[in-house]
Amino acid sequence: VFQIKAFDLEQSLQEVTERYEKEKQKRKALHNSLVELRGNIRVHCRIRPLLPFDDASGHSVSQDRQRNFSEKVAYATDDETVLVKCSRPGHASVNKTFQFERVYNDLESQDAVFADVAPLLTSLLDGYNVCIMAYGQTGSGKTYTMLGPQLEGNLAFSIEEESELGIIPRATQEVFRLISEKPPGSYWVEVSVVEVYNNEIFDLLAKDSYGRVSGVKRDVVTTREGKSDVPLLTHETVENASEFLYLVNKGLQLRVTHPTLVHAHSSRSHLVVTLTITTVVFGDNFGTSWEEEQTSQRLNKEASCTFPQKMRDNKSTSSSRTSSPVQLEATEKMKQVKTRLQLVDLAGSECVGMSGVTGAALRETSFINRSLSALADVLGAIAEQRAHVPYRNSKLTHLLQDSVGGDAKLLVMLCISPGQKYLTESMQSLGFGTRARQVQRGQVKKKNFPVPSKAK
Repeated sequence: VFQIKAFDLEQSLQEVTERYEKEKQKRKALHNSLVELRGNIRVHCRIRPLLPFDDASGHSVSQDRQRNFSEKVAYATDDETVLVKCSRPGHASVNKTFQFERVYNDLESQDAVFADVAPLLTSLLDGYNVCIMAYGQTGSGKTYTMLGPQLEGNLAFSIEEESELGIIPRATQEVFRLISEKPPGSYWVEVSVVEVYNNEIFDLLAKDSYGRVSGVKRDVVTTREGKSDVPLLTHETVENASEFLYLVNKGLQLRVTHPTLVHAHSSRSHLVVTLTITTVVFGDNFGTSWEEEQTSQRLNKEASCTFPQKMRDNKSTSSSRTSSPVQLEATEKMKQVKTRLQLVDLAGSECVGMSGVTGAALRETSFINRSLSALADVLGAIAEQRAHVPYRNSKLTHLLQDSVGGDAKLLVMLCISPGQKYLTESMQSLGFGTRARQVQRGQVKKKNFPVPSKAK
C-alpha cells in the first residue's frame, strides 16, 4: 500500500511539474511579446564562478577579512532571479533580489547563454537591427562571454575549444548559416571593428601605407536623418564566418589591455564589432505575389555570378553607409535593405582602490567610468522620456545612439562576480540592469522587406 501511494505521489508530482513548465513557457512567451510591444531592453545576467584571483591578494588585510572576501554572496535562485546577501560589520544581513529576463548560474555553459541569444539573429534577417552588449565590472567575465577564452599571446579562436566559444564567434556562424538558407547573391556581409579608448574612436581594421592593420582615429557624427555615423570607417566584405573571425582577431591584437590587481588582462577600451547585412532585392516586388518573388530570386541567382566578385575586388576602406560595390551598379529596379548586428564588449567599471592602477592606467579608468556613467545617463533620460537625451556626452553613447535609443532590438548581458570582495561593483551592475529594463522605447521598427504571398 505504501509503495502504491508513493508511486501515485510521484506521478502527481511529475504531472504538476510538467504543467508548471508549460505555464512557465507560456508566461515567458507573453512577457517577450510585451517586451517587443514596449520596446523594452532585454537584460540577462550571468554570474561567473569563484576564481583563484578572487582572494584578497594584493591587499593588506587580516585573515578574517580575506576569508570574507572570497565568500560567495551572489546566487541565481532560479533562471530569472538573482539573490545577493548584503552584510556589513555590526549590521544584520539583508537579502536583495533582482529580476531579469534570464539569469545564468555559475555552472551554465556558453551553449546555454547562446541558446537565448540565437532567436535575435533570426530577427536580423527578418529586417531588424540587433545589438548585444556585455556590461559589468572588470574581471566579471564579459570578454569570456562575448569572445571566449583569450589566452595570453594567442587571440585566435580555437576550433578545439568550440564549446568555449563566446557570443561573437557563435553569432557569426549562426548568421552565415541562416544566410546559406537564402537565395545565393541576395545577401552580402560587411564587418567593421572599432574600439573606444580614452573617449576616442579607433578603427581597428584601417591599414597604413604598407598595408598593415593599424588603429586609426576616427570621429562619430550625426547625419541629417539623426543617425550616428563614422565617416571613413573601414568595412571589409566577408563571405563566411572564418573570414569574419580572422578580421576580428586582427582587430583584437590592437585592443588596449593592462594588468590590474583585479584582472591580469583587463580591457582598457570598449570594443564594438558591427556586422552589416545588405539584402539585395530585384524588381519592384515589395508586397508582390509569390510568382513574382520567385522571378526575383532567379534574378538574384543570376546576379550572384557578377556582384560577389566585384565585392571582393572592392574590399578596401569605404565610408560607412556610402557607396558599396552593389550600390555602384544599382538600377532603379534594384532595392537594398541594410540591417546591423552590433556586438559590444564594454570595458569594465572599476574601483581604483581595488584595481590598484596608477599613471596612464588611472587615466584610462577615469575615461572608462565616465563613459559608462554617460551610458547610464542616456538610459535614464530615455526612461524618463526627457526631451533631450545626452548622447554626445561620450563618444561611446554617440556611437551606440542608434542601438540604445533607436530601432534596434537590444540585449544587455550583465556579468557579475559572486564574491564578497566585489559586492559594491556587483550591486552597481545589477542596479544598472534594473534601470535598463525600465526603458520603454516603443515598438522596434522593422526594415521594409518584401512580403511574398502565395495566394493570388
